[in-house]
This record gives sequence, structure tokens and C-alpha cells, in this order.
Amino acid sequence: MKAVATFAAVAALAAALPAHAEFKLSDRYTDADGDLIADIPTDPAQLVDPDTLIFAYTPVEDPAVYAEVWQGFLDHMAELTGKNVQFFPVQSNAAQIEAMRAGRLHVAGFNTGSNPLAVACAGFRPFAMMAAADGSFGYEMEIITYPGSGVETVEDLRGKDMAFTSETSNSGFKAPSAILQAEFGMVAGEDFTPAFSGAHDNSILGVANKDYTAAAVANSVMGRMLERDVVSADQIVSIYKSQTFPTTGYGVAHNLTPELQDKIREAFFSFDWEGTKLAEEFGRSGEEQFIEITFQEDWSVIRTIDEANGVVYECN
Repeated sequence: MKAVATFAAVAALAAALPAHAEFKLSDRYTDADGDLIADIPTDPAQLVDPDTLIFAYTPVEDPAVYAEVWQGFLDHMAELTGKNVQFFPVQSNAAQIEAMRAGRLHVAGFNTGSNPLAVACAGFRPFAMMAAADGSFGYEMEIITYPGSGVETVEDLRGKDMAFTSETSNSGFKAPSAILQAEFGMVAGEDFTPAFSGAHDNSILGVANKDYTAAAVANSVMGRMLERDVVSADQIVSIYKSQTFPTTGYGVAHNLTPELQDKIREAFFSFDWEGTKLAEEFGRSGEEQFIEITFQEDWSVIRTIDEANGVVYECN
């Protein structure tokens, strides 16, 4: 029931706000088929077929750890595409989006909240997401605190500090901002003091070490950190859990040749997870395969949250 109530609250907030422009791509892209993502250019002069493909995973945790986690998959992509494939350890969501917009990033996993901005401003074409063996997918936003903090309910956050990750993060900022206002009438800077940690692991560690009273985080990240014993369950208390949201969306830059885009898609959907470091790491949060998704359908709730927060996608 909580999940239904949460979405209803977000939708109600969006409806109550002044109308915002509908989701729109940057003028540098076209969307002739109306699927909300950039079309592949029809002019051969605008297409690129690089010798080396650059891949980046969303910057939620230690990039050095994830370079090793992804290597087996990148080797598989290299074999299928005939390209060299390199892991690019991005430090922020903004840097990742700018890299694709500038043509320096070809294949990527953008976090849930950054997907709309990457699609609108960087020509990102998402097509895949991690899922469990039965096809189920997603994570929840949780608001966490530490034992003995004096915070037992969301209302107890009034007058205290709360950590977010970054303004482009769904679970780390957008969703909790909309939910706190819609369900609890609480606004950052008025009812509590916000801080920005930069990443989910920073927020989780900050709460566990009592640097932050509370934080809004993706529980998929928290689950993997608990499995790796980076933090322990007795350091964390969850006081709120949202509806389920889509996870990191994987896709390509719009201007790769159609043939190369097809081979990259094949790499995702033909990858054998069994016995890989990818399975070892993401299996901690129950993910065992890549499934096909569409931005238009699967990110609808995220665009609703963005509307509730008054987000405008400004692309310079």
C-alpha cells in the first residue's frame, strides 16, 4: 500500500503544480518516430564508427572496483563489435552526460535520475536494464538514519540534517524531494538542512559513521555495500521505503552507426552472466541478466517526479 500511496502523492503534486513543458529533446536531435529518444542520423557524414568504444558506468560507488567488475562484459562487447573497449571511470553524473554530449563516451549506464537529462541533452539511447532471473527489476528509495539518532519517523527529520547525493539522482534527490513535500509537507532548507554527499556510498557511509543524521539512498547500492561488509546492518535504520523505480539504464550515443548500435545491443543481450564478476557484484542485489526497456514507458514515473520537482532540461 505504501508504494501506491507514494506514487499517488507524487502524481498529485505534479498535477497541482503549474504546467511545465512536456519532455523535449535538445534542438540538436530529432525524434521523428515520437519515442522520446534521439533518432539515428540519416546523413552518413553525421555517423561515427570509432576504433575504440568508451564505456562508463554511473558514478555511484568506487570506480576502481567497477572497472574490474565490468571487464568481462567489456571483453564480450569487444569480441562482438571488433572494437577496443575501454572503461571510463566518471566522477559525476554531470561529467558523464557532458562526455557523451561531446562525443567522448559511446556506451553507458546512466543512473535512474540522470537518464532523462542524458536522453534530452546528450542524445543517449537507452535500451537495457538489469533484472532478476524472473524479469523483475527495480530498487526503492529509502530514507535511513543510525540507531540512537533520535529519528524514528520521517516527521522527526524536522530541524535536523539530511544528506542527498546529487541533484540529478532520482533516489538521491528527486524522488525524496517530491515525496517529502507531497506526503509530509517538508521542504529542504525550511524544515530540515540538506547536504550533498556526491554519491550513494558516501551518504550511506556518512549515516553509518554518524556524519549525517539521515540520508536518502538507493537500497540496491546499500544492499551491495552490506553484502561486501562495507557497512553493517546494525549501523543503519530505515524509516521510509518508496515504490519501486527502474534501475540504471544502459544504451548508446545516438550517432554511432546503426550496424555498430545493433552489435552493442547484441553484446548486452547475449552476455553469459554465469561465473562472472558482474554476476558476483550485481547478484548481491538480485540482478542476473539484461532485459530490454524503453525510455518512453519505463521512465514515465521518473519524468512525473521531474515534473513534480519543476525540473526543466536546459541544454546549452
